[in-house]
Amino acid sequence: MELRFSALKVLCLTDPHSKVQALQSLWHERQVVVLDTQTVFSTQGLVVPGRPDKPLLCPAQQVPKRSVHTESGLGGMVHAICHIEFNAINLALDAIWRYPHLPQAYYQDWFKVAYEESTHFELLHGLLHQMGQAYGDFEAHDGLWAMCEKTADDVLARMALVPRTLEARGLDATPLIQAKLQGAASAHAPSLLSILDIILRDEVGHVAVGNHWFRWLCAQQGLDPLQHYPALVKRHAAPRLKPPFNHEARLRAGFTQAEIDWLLAQRVA
Repeated sequence: MELRFSALKVLCLTDPHSKVQALQSLWHERQVVVLDTQTVFSTQGLVVPGRPDKPLLCPAQQVPKRSVHTESGLGGMVHAICHIEFNAINLALDAIWRYPHLPQAYYQDWFKVAYEESTHFELLHGLLHQMGQAYGDFEAHDGLWAMCEKTADDVLARMALVPRTLEARGLDATPLIQAKLQGAASAHAPSLLSILDIILRDEVGHVAVGNHWFRWLCAQQGLDPLQHYPALVKRHAAPRLKPPFNHEARLRAGFTQAEIDWLLAQRVA
C-alpha cells in the first residue's frame, strides 16, 4: 500500500476513532511503503482535515480557563490535551501527503509520529471516558492547524513553525502542568500524570524529527538554520515563545544551545 496516498485518505476521515483505527491498522500491517515521492495530490472535493462536528472551535482567548482542582476543570484539561493530540495526528498525516520530492526517510519519520500521536489520543480519550466525558464535550481552539494552513505551500516553514515551534512548546508546558497536578485531589490526576510522562517522552522524538528535517531542508537550500528561523517566524506571524523553557528536553530534541539562547533573548528584545 502506498503511504502518501493512504495518509491523505486517513486524514480525511472525520470520526476520530475511525481515523485512529485506520492509522493504527496501516502501522501494524507493516506493508505500507513509500512508492510515490513525486505526485502532487489534488484535494478537490475533499475536506482536509477530516474532523468531527465537535468540539466547538473558538479563538484561544475565548476557551474557558478551568482549575485542575475541580473534576470538571481537570476534565477540561484532559480534553484540551486530547484535542492537541488529535490535531497532531492530522498534522503528521498532512506532512506525509502534502509535500513531494523528499527522501523516503522523511515520510517514514512522520508516519511513526502519526502513529505515536494516535496512541496518545487513545490514552487521553480513555481517561476522559473514565471521567464520564468524551472528546467534543468542551470548547477548543485551532491554533495548531491554523499554522499548518499558513505553511501549506512551504515544507521548510512547516518544519520550522509546527514541530519545532508549536509542538516544542509542549516540552516546556508539560512539566508545568505536571507540577499543578501534584496538588490535585482528583483520583484521576495520577493517571493524567502518567500519560503526560509518555507524551513528553515521545514528543522529544517528534520535535527532533522536525529539527532534523528543518536542518536538512536548510542545507539543501543553502540557508543558515539559526538565521532563517527568525525570518520564518516573522513571515508567518508565529507565536512569540516565552520562558520558562525546558532546556534539557529541548537539547535532547535537537535544539542547539545557540537556538535556545536566541529564544531567551527574545524576552528582552
